[in-house]
This record gives sequence, structure tokens and C-alpha cells, in this order.
Amino acid sequence: MTIARRNVAHHYDLSEKFYSLFLDSDRQYSCAYFGNPGATLEQAQAAKKRHIMAKLLLEPGQKVLDIGCGWGGLALTMAQEADVEVTGITLSEQQLQVARQRAEEAQLSHRVHFVLADYRQISDRFDRIVSVGMFEHVGIDHYYAFFRRMRDLLTERGVALLHAIGRSHGSGVTNAWIRKYIFPGGYSPALSEVLPAVEASGLLATDIEIWRPRHYAETLRHWRNRFMERRTKALALYDERFCRMWEFYLAGAECAFRHQGHMVWQMQLAKHADSVPMTRDYVTAAAASYPQS
Repeated sequence: MTIARRNVAHHYDLSEKFYSLFLDSDRQYSCAYFGNPGATLEQAQAAKKRHIMAKLLLEPGQKVLDIGCGWGGLALTMAQEADVEVTGITLSEQQLQVARQRAEEAQLSHRVHFVLADYRQISDRFDRIVSVGMFEHVGIDHYYAFFRRMRDLLTERGVALLHAIGRSHGSGVTNAWIRKYIFPGGYSPALSEVLPAVEASGLLATDIEIWRPRHYAETLRHWRNRFMERRTKALALYDERFCRMWEFYLAGAECAFRHQGHMVWQMQLAKHADSVPMTRDYVTAAAASYPQS
């Protein structure tokens, strides 16, 4: 097993029953979008997906690559609501199994294909590329190679959207406890560490949006509350040490966003500046065109 596979397995190959204790019904394991402060977790996660789909400028029949597809929620939503063909890749065997099962249940297996693969193993070209919550696992030494690969996988008029956790105050290091027990190999970069690799790749950053800390802090608050409400079920799956570790992780992560300069950034990328509209008004309009939860 490669280092990347081993790091992914440490966190994402936990029991699917465990993640269902605190995630929303679509199993979105990334920052939700609280445009409405009173939104439920389900509503905010659905809004996140609409926001991403709007920035991708999806059109029927396009080929989309979802790098780090998780349990398949975004890929299935894109196929269902935008009539596109999606290839979702993951290094987690547990996620792959669930995603494929969900595609079959939704009768979308003919348009959504989930594969156990690293982005470096993909050789096709795609009209759209999206990656949500995966870039934190790429590793700073691989940023230049990552964006060059994204450039090679994107068609000439293609558009990509990258959604990741970042640092507002410049470069740093991953907390030693988080690195050992939760996300081995993980690192959330400052944009100053990312943009040089983008510029060297031949891609253009056509839009950069900073999601203020409250979005992820609220997401984590919802996850932590749900976890605590179902803690006895988590205890039945694992043990007391594991449950305390996850309590600490969820609480600590929330504090990192509320008080320690963590944020989420979204970067839209293209080979040509005119591959996307001149102004970003289209994002709100396109997001509103999708079914509202």
C-alpha cells in the first residue's frame, strides 16, 4: 500500500456506520455553506453543492472528474441535476464501496463511475474537474505536480474548481496531535503556498473566494452536536478512547476556525480567461437554477 493509500485508510476507511452518526444524509464531509444563518446542516450542505456546480458552469453531456469523491454525493448530484457524466476517484475502499452502491440505487451507474485511483493514474481528458476536501492531503511537495496534472486532464476550454481548507496568516505546520491521530500526512496551506504552483502550471486562477471561518465552524458544531447525541452508538462501534479522541478533534477543529485563522478557499481554474464569464454574477443565478432543498 502506498503512503497516500495508507494515510487515507487511517481516516476514511473507518466504518461507514460511524460517519453516518454525524454527517448529513448525503455524507458531505467538507465545509457546508451557511448563506442562511438558520439553515440546517442538510440545507447548508446542499447549498455548498449548488455553489460548486454553479462555478463549474456545468452543461448537459460534459465529462466531469471528481478528485477525492468521498461517498459520492457531489458526483451523483451533478449527474442527476446537471445531466453530466462523472468519474469519481478515491483512495478509500470503504468510500468506493458506498459510492458504487449509491450509484446503483439511484440508477445512475451508467453515468457515474467510481474508481479506486490516484489522480496521477487518470489519463482521460475532462470538460470539468472538481476536487472538494482532497487538496489538504496532496502534500506541499507535490503541489506543482498536482496542478500540472490538472492542466493535462482538462480540455482546452475546460474549467476546474478546487475547494480546500487554508490558513489566513501564512504558512504553518499541522498540529502534531492531528497529524498523528486524525490526518497523517495532512496539511492545510496558505494561498501564498498554492498560487506559485498554479502560476507555474499554465493554468489561470479565474476566481478565488474565501469562505469566512464561520462556515466551517458552524459545520463542525453541527457534527460535534450530532456525534455527542449518538456517542453511545459510536462507543458500540469502537471504544472510549476512540470516542474521546473524536470529541477532542471536532471541538479542536471548530476552535481552529473560530479563533486560529483557519478558513476555506475555493479556486476556479482554466487555461483561458474567457472560458468563464467576465463577472461572477452568474454564480448566484446558476446556483438558484438547481433544485432548492
